[in-house]
Amino acid sequence: MSDLFNLKDYETFLTDLKVRIRSAQVRAALAVNRELVLLYWQIGRDILTRQQQQGWGAKVIQTLSKDLKQEFPEMKGFSRSNLLYMRAFAQAFPDEAIVQATLGQITWYHNIALLDKLKSNEERLWYARQTVEHGWSRNVLVYQVESDLYRRMGGAITNFDRALPPPQSDLANQLLKDPYHLDFLDG
Repeated sequence: MSDLFNLKDYETFLTDLKVRIRSAQVRAALAVNRELVLLYWQIGRDILTRQQQQGWGAKVIQTLSKDLKQEFPEMKGFSRSNLLYMRAFAQAFPDEAIVQATLGQITWYHNIALLDKLKSNEERLWYARQTVEHGWSRNVLVYQVESDLYRRMGGAITNFDRALPPPQSDLANQLLKDPYHLDFLDG
């Protein structure tokens, strides 16, 4: 057996391993994120259910926060305000399938931003899908919401296809759907 090896083969092998390791890390992080978002939704759903069925008031959330933090001191996420977000999240999205399919693919902080910034679940889900598709950070998501990308990406109904020849109508439609916020067009 020799310690000699083909350097090119080794470099190819090493590069392949690095790609596979990074890919596994991303898949693991996504799985953990999905589980965390689903857990938070379930906690919120359970709080809602008990408040409705057993008449628990808002004070229970403060007590629950204290008890969960005491039991799980190493975990963040059990503050009173986060428990209120969990409740609001479950109230906004009562269907677990939506949480698993779409909202579990973005971080909890992305979901909080959607809850804070938008009232319509249709828009929340649209932005969540766009976030997944484009890999937006939370700050980019907030910017897109605040710049009203949802409406700029096709919410406007036009008659360009009837009033302009096809090449110009396609361009006009694409200009309206441009994701860049062109403030100078507002006049």
